[in-house]
Amino acid sequence: MANYHKLSNELQQQILEDKKQHKENPYACKDEDIIRRDMEHDKANIWRPAFVRDIEKILHNPYYNRYSDKTQVFSFYKNDDISRRALHVQLVARIARNIGAALNLNESLIEAISLGHDIGHTPFGHAGERMLNTLYYEHTGRFFNHNVHSVRVLDKLVHRNISLQVLDGVLCHNGEMELEEYKPAPMGDFVAFDKRVEDCYCKEEANRAQIPCTLEGCVMRVSDIIAYLGKDRQDAMRLGIVSGDGVFSNAAIGTSNAEIINNMIVNLIENSYGKPYLSMSPEYFDAFKMAKKENYALIYGNDWLEDIYQNTIKPMFKMVYEQLLRLALTAQRLAENIDGNNEELIQALLKSCGNNVVVKQYLSYIAEVNRYSRIFDLRGYLLSDANDIVTDYIASMTDDYFIDLFAWLFPDSALQVQYRGYFDN
Repeated sequence: MANYHKLSNELQQQILEDKKQHKENPYACKDEDIIRRDMEHDKANIWRPAFVRDIEKILHNPYYNRYSDKTQVFSFYKNDDISRRALHVQLVARIARNIGAALNLNESLIEAISLGHDIGHTPFGHAGERMLNTLYYEHTGRFFNHNVHSVRVLDKLVHRNISLQVLDGVLCHNGEMELEEYKPAPMGDFVAFDKRVEDCYCKEEANRAQIPCTLEGCVMRVSDIIAYLGKDRQDAMRLGIVSGDGVFSNAAIGTSNAEIINNMIVNLIENSYGKPYLSMSPEYFDAFKMAKKENYALIYGNDWLEDIYQNTIKPMFKMVYEQLLRLALTAQRLAENIDGNNEELIQALLKSCGNNVVVKQYLSYIAEVNRYSRIFDLRGYLLSDANDIVTDYIASMTDDYFIDLFAWLFPDSALQVQYRGYFDN
């Protein structure tokens, strides 16, 4: 029988009374505290408040569309009832806003971080992320992490003057690290932020050490884990990977998706209300960690998926990376002798090497996305490290796009992906 916990009567009464008194949370990030690279643009107004602008910028970012065909956990299944990354970010936003509303935090900031946190994720989930990191590191000595790349997408590749608070929350969302207490680490400006981003590229341990500068970022970070913990179990049961809730330990947080979401929200609110940090009880923290370990043991090591990742997708990644690198270097050499603005440069490249997939499919896309940008410099981008261009391109791909591109680049390859269809036993 499902076991749903609820807030203590005392705390419920306190929250209701505080709301009646319009009591503010002194630890919330206020709209007027927003920091942008260009403070003269994107000023708040009545119909588009500060962080609402960031929500809309993220929703209208062309990369946002690509969430819908990127793996959350389970690749190579034709099944409309399992999660894709698009649903995941919405679930994170909903859970995080529920917690933020009860704690009287800035819900718009929470939503913006939630919707943007995985926008730089690779195809094929964390397996694809690991493969791209290996290749990028082999060529550059630098590390690829999807959270850092999400910042790159929002701040560099599709520059829309996103706020420091949102970018920081995206950078620090590391959903693989559960903590008993989440306490913000204040950060005042983009100089400090840019250094932290660069550290993540250069130092392997730096990415795991990032802590959000706002309590809203802390809420989103724990909500990321809550959102996938039970949902991954639900999806695994739909696919027959696990037989049911009974295979998981019946700990304090429950076993089903609904129990985990409800009970974690309740415990976090109960232990965090009115405090400058987010925390859960020790019993819940132990159960939270155990539930995640069980997911790894029973779900994430699926033999069928791992076989495809290691024996098919991994060699595909290497072949695609190396071929795109050759094509990017060709485009660079041509660009060195072409003058003009962004539009003139891309048109000249298309005329010179229209069959170069890096130019035709990626650089032309980036140029179009940034058509009205005052910031984006296509020449500067194209003449940077070609490995960055290749990594940006691969990370932007959906699962199906990657597979189609591989088939286009290597039509005679024996490497092929076999999906499990709707009618396969």
